[in-house]
Amino acid sequence: MSPAMVGIVGFCLFFVLIFLNMPIGFVMALIGFVGFGLIRGFDPAMSLLSVQTYRTASDFVLGAIPLFIAMGFLAMHLGLSTDLFYVMNKWIGQFRGGLAMAATGACSIFAAICGDAVATAAAVGVVALPQMRKNKYADVLSTGVLASAGNLGFLIPPSLALLIYAVITEQSIGTLFAAGILPGLLLAAFFVITIWLWCRINPKLSTAAPPASWGERFSSLRYVSGSFLVIVLVLGGIYGGIFTPTEAAAIGVFGVILVGFIFRRVTWQRFTNGMSDTALLTGKIFILITGARIFMRLITVSEIPLNMSETIATLQLSPYVFLGMVLLFYIIMGFVADILAIILITVPVLHPVLVGMGFDPVWISILIVVTVLMGMITPPVGIVVFALSGVFKDVPIYTIFRGVLPFFGAMIVALVFMIAFPQIVLFLPNLLKPG
Repeated sequence: MSPAMVGIVGFCLFFVLIFLNMPIGFVMALIGFVGFGLIRGFDPAMSLLSVQTYRTASDFVLGAIPLFIAMGFLAMHLGLSTDLFYVMNKWIGQFRGGLAMAATGACSIFAAICGDAVATAAAVGVVALPQMRKNKYADVLSTGVLASAGNLGFLIPPSLALLIYAVITEQSIGTLFAAGILPGLLLAAFFVITIWLWCRINPKLSTAAPPASWGERFSSLRYVSGSFLVIVLVLGGIYGGIFTPTEAAAIGVFGVILVGFIFRRVTWQRFTNGMSDTALLTGKIFILITGARIFMRLITVSEIPLNMSETIATLQLSPYVFLGMVLLFYIIMGFVADILAIILITVPVLHPVLVGMGFDPVWISILIVVTVLMGMITPPVGIVVFALSGVFKDVPIYTIFRGVLPFFGAMIVALVFMIAFPQIVLFLPNLLKPG
């Protein structure tokens, strides 16, 4: 069997085993190990298994992952997400659909503390959904906006998806973080517009909360001062060249705990809950990364990226036609798999091909992440939707899927804007580029 055929069979087996509900990280490691062994021999495959496991565990850059996860979970358990929603509610809750807009704003800001979509949706949702129900908001609107805006946790830095993408494509983490800011804010803006239009078309979806006084609005800002300080310290330190991303993540964890002490919210139970959640998610991600690195070695020795590039050159496809095909593929992949697994499996193959066609690597990175996020809120297996359904067990899953459809449309419009106007993605990275 030729190396290319081994790689193709490996890809097919991967999807079969995933649909059989096997853990993705172990599937990638198993297929990568066996495939590499068939091509290069099983003694080198055993060496690959041990080396990649050690390399993942000892990688200084990947050390930022558990620290950013800890920052997000500690912020959630110490009530920073509650503060953000409370303040946003004071400022815009008086409008029809204002609480849903406040949830979007809270998710956008909390995303700058937590790099995970599910954690962002859950952290804001446990506070926002009861308040929206109290004000007679329809569940289809409330849960739809929480699932959609929670996705911003994977786009607005510090994003775990962008961090891992930067590592596997050998790009600057700071550059990709900068590239995710404006697209994230653009998505948040389109979500707010969608809420406004939806509530104008169907006023029964929401009500207008009593307006807060200007004194209440300004006094509420003290509750988010700590969160903004942590965000400025982490992102400012990275872009100012003061910290590496890993050091910035450690500073962020310290900052969140310090804010918790200032507001007298740190308890042993909350701290251990945050650390327990961090350990569980970190273990999952590091298994994914280890398995993906082994699988990537199979892809490399099977020469699939080279063969794909040659095939595309033979077909003489327009670069933008191929880009459209790739983005559609990522939307479909988002239906059935976790975003980090998708990035780890497919980006080593498709990213070099797209860059070889002349596309900017930073621009391509953001487009791919946004398209995968679109798949994560759509049936049949929208990861964020199912996670949110697990938190709010009394909400039928089809209600959440109905609720995300208008926001899915908003994401398509935002994606078209990013394709038509690449500077939405590239403006900040170019601005922060030395010289």
